[in-house]
Amino acid sequence: MKKKKIDLESEFWYRGTKLSCLTLLDAFFEIDDIVAVKERLCDVKNYSTQPKVLMKDDPSLIFHFYLCIRSFVRASYLIQFKSEKWKLNDPPEYKSPLLQGFLSDEEFRNPFLVFQKAFKEFSLKEFEYFITETIYFSLANSYDIPTDTNVAHFIHLTKMLDAAQIILELGIERVKK
Repeated sequence: MKKKKIDLESEFWYRGTKLSCLTLLDAFFEIDDIVAVKERLCDVKNYSTQPKVLMKDDPSLIFHFYLCIRSFVRASYLIQFKSEKWKLNDPPEYKSPLLQGFLSDEEFRNPFLVFQKAFKEFSLKEFEYFITETIYFSLANSYDIPTDTNVAHFIHLTKMLDAAQIILELGIERVKK
């Protein structure tokens, strides 16, 4: 059976080039820092349940965010399979609570668990649907609310952002067999 390759669709928002999952994470946080991304994600989630339009002056920024976060989720899906091939470099003796974010101690030591747990609970298609629906309703000026009011997607997405940041901060190395 032939493996189906997932396109990260990074060429739409990053210099017209296709990226691998690790370079996509780097490019994603090159455009915005983690605080800005989390803040925008919170705004999108909040506005999706209100009859207000997020960034009425320039909604193209929200569409750009949608493209970036969708590529991020696709890269996260691929990263979950890399835990046997990659090893996280040793964390520093003093761990910063700011770097740990919303992650448990176990998830901080092995951030690949975050991706595995998220995609064990929800499929890639469900995450993409959540993002699309949330973005859509944050730009709509109506009283309709998303069908999925479950915040589990949002929590997993926030934890994936923290885990990706840790992977980039500490670095990884290939496991030799």
